Amino acid sequence: MVPGRRQCYPCLMTQRMHQTSLRVRYADTDKMKVAYYANYPVWFEVGRAELLRAHGYPYSEMERDGLILPVSRVEYRLMRPARYDDLLTVETTVDRVRSRGVTFRYRVLRGEDLLVEGMTEHICVNPDHKPTAFSSRARAALGADS
Repeated sequence: MVPGRRQCYPCLMTQRMHQTSLRVRYADTDKMKVAYYANYPVWFEVGRAELLRAHGYPYSEMERDGLILPVSRVEYRLMRPARYDDLLTVETTVDRVRSRGVTFRYRVLRGEDLLVEGMTEHICVNPDHKPTAFSSRARAALGADS
């Protein structure tokens, strides 16, 4: 067990990872052309969506199948600023999959420079917002059946 991490059953540790490139737009920045801190969770969402798409289950299809993944927790640490016109790589990793939840980890890089590390936790709910188990297709896309 990892220190500081609760044991969960059933829980699968996975390392499914995807890289997404994006460029910092002028609209993402403040007057000093530094990326505004609230953009990082938006970029995390881009990374999550592209990871699911790359593994054959776009989030739009997941929603059509009646599964919704609201964020229940988000944390991130800013180490260096991203600036206007920087080309960034968002590395998104599926960290843990539980029967009704998933944890993603993120790294935002500019070349080799690590700018941000973060994580989001999500619960899986149905259209009535009641917790529900992941389908086998969702588990496969998240790497839980590998």
